[in-house]
Amino acid sequence: MDGLSQRFERLLEQRNFATEALKALEAKTGVDKRYLAAGATILLSLYLLFGYGASLLCNLIGFVYPAYASIKAIESPSKEDDTVWLTYWVVYSLFGLAEFFSDLLLSWFPFYYAGKCAFLLFCMIPGPWNGAHMLYHRVIRPLFLKHHEAVDSVMRDLSGRALDVAAGITRDAKVSMTQLQKDK
Repeated sequence: MDGLSQRFERLLEQRNFATEALKALEAKTGVDKRYLAAGATILLSLYLLFGYGASLLCNLIGFVYPAYASIKAIESPSKEDDTVWLTYWVVYSLFGLAEFFSDLLLSWFPFYYAGKCAFLLFCMIPGPWNGAHMLYHRVIRPLFLKHHEAVDSVMRDLSGRALDVAAGITRDAKVSMTQLQKDK
């Protein structure tokens, strides 16, 4: 438990939007930022468990901060932070795809959104316990390396077909427009 409280302290000492907001609240209210952070965490957890609109809150948590951090990573000279957030977005998109097909069933489970939010937070944790990094290297990358040639082949085929359909629609539209102009 001591290690967890030390990590919590280190997290509160980092400079980011959340810790700056906590410092400002601490200055205005006189309440220690540790208590403010713990209270906010408890309120968010309770809202995810029992609140209306938990889906929206969970999606905001899984999207807004990572989008902000991704923009900062793009603007930074380091390539490492770009890789961290690209990995997150790969895992997020695959999770979103899986959720699309199972959401009707899963959303009826109690505490589904709290679990989803915990999973997304796990995927964006900085450091060696980054869930997106672990999932990518243990599950997604091996599957990708095993099947990427077949997927590339299917994508080339679909791309060629889509271009053929688009060319056919364009050709038919030109013929129709020419015919309409002749009829006038």
